[in-house]
Order: sequence, then structure tokens, then C-alpha cells
Amino acid sequence: MHEYAIAYDIYTTAKRAARENRANLVKRIHVDVGEMALVNPEQVAFLFQAITEEDPLFSGASLVCRPVKPRTRCSCGYEGDEIFVCPGCGALPDVVQGREIVVTSLEIDVDGA
Repeated sequence: MHEYAIAYDIYTTAKRAARENRANLVKRIHVDVGEMALVNPEQVAFLFQAITEEDPLFSGASLVCRPVKPRTRCSCGYEGDEIFVCPGCGALPDVVQGREIVVTSLEIDVDGA
């Protein structure tokens, strides 16, 4: 179940960023999830809630996952969304977007702000 490892990595990334910015509360974490990452975003969000429920820094925090469509590029010059066969030359194109899982931003509360 790699969703747990992904949820935990999101938690540690957000916690490190919150501490670096002297946050007293993390409200929301935004994550881009590639459609080819083979991850169930709902399971990641559920596990994230389970991981953070005992951490007061994440009290009420939510995880917002944005799906990222696959994009490919081929040596013949093709760029598009065909992932299996290049429509230009018939070769296997390279996937350049759509496999990533990236924390893109945090919404936090900071004392004095």
C-alpha cells in the first residue's frame, strides 16, 4: 500500500515547510497528483487524516488533490496526450507530465499575521 508512504511524505514535507515558516496551524495542503502516478487520491487523503489526527499543528487541515493529465513528447516532434503510440511516427512517446505527486502550496496561520 504505497498510498500510506505518499501520505506520510506529504505530511513530513508540509510539517517541515510549516516549521520553516513558523506556522502555528496548517489549514490546507495542495498537491498535484499525476493521473499516471497509480495513486488513489481519496485513499491518500484518508490516510493523511489518520496520520495527522494526533498532531495539533494539523488540527482541521485538509488535503486538496488536483489531478494532472498526462503529456507526452516524441523524438519526431510530437507533443500531446497520446501515451501509448505516437500518432506521428508510431514509436512509444516519453511521458513528460502526469506521473508526479508534488506538494504545490500550503495555507498556514502564523502568529502575528
